[in-house]
Amino acid sequence: MATYLTQHATPKGPRWAMDGYFLPETFGLSILLSLPAQSIDNFLQALPAAEAVQEPLLPPIQPAQEVWASGVTYLRSREAREAESDAADVYTRVYDAARPELFLKAIGWRVAGHGEPIRVRQDSRWSVPEPELTLVVNRHQQIVGFCAGNDVSSRDIEGENPLYLPQAKFYRRSCALGPGILITQPGELADLPVRLEILRSGEPVFQGETRTSHMKRSLEELVAYLGRELDFPYGVFLMTGTGVVPPVEFTLLEGDLVRVQVGSLMLENAVQAGT
Repeated sequence: MATYLTQHATPKGPRWAMDGYFLPETFGLSILLSLPAQSIDNFLQALPAAEAVQEPLLPPIQPAQEVWASGVTYLRSREAREAESDAADVYTRVYDAARPELFLKAIGWRVAGHGEPIRVRQDSRWSVPEPELTLVVNRHQQIVGFCAGNDVSSRDIEGENPLYLPQAKFYRRSCALGPGILITQPGELADLPVRLEILRSGEPVFQGETRTSHMKRSLEELVAYLGRELDFPYGVFLMTGTGVVPPVEFTLLEGDLVRVQVGSLMLENAVQAGT
């Protein structure tokens, strides 16, 4: 059975919990992600369980940890990028290339958690959520778990010029992770359902679904490329790309509610307009 880790706001500051019970105050996710994968279960089971959790959730990430993202890993994503861009061949080539597209998405302190607002840019006319399996990777470049992720993106900005990708992807509250982390084996991630639902005034305006088995690249391949010339002493989160894309006429509006489900994990965020 997978172990479930969550981070919570308490009067004394952030604190981690395991399966609904607080861990010792000294526990931090970076400690866990410094361990080899084969040692994690024993380490967690040796920790004393304290009182049951009641405090609100925080993003399941520490401030100094990084979130990276993969692009064009699903055929549906390639088609969407081609449709939006004046340089469509770029996305065709990266989909078929040996080297994947990887980019920095967020630093831990910029990440929104479950129930916290996500944002759309003031200077974007076309913004969408991207539901993604997000890997939790230790310092040894081993996949040790996952969470649900939302890679909020400005499609018009990226479509105008691929070199604008950092502005389309990397801005305040453009990344949401949560609600917690499931510690599990990589093999259990090979065929998870990934669902997206967007509500407007309480009514669904878009629903879509894919599975991680539809991904062109393996999870291990993406992690291996990320770690070729980078080290992550505190561990790293890696978003694995989206296979669910709303139609071209759709854009997020303030007040929309976005639900991302990956496996058994449901991440929910309301949309806030840029200010």
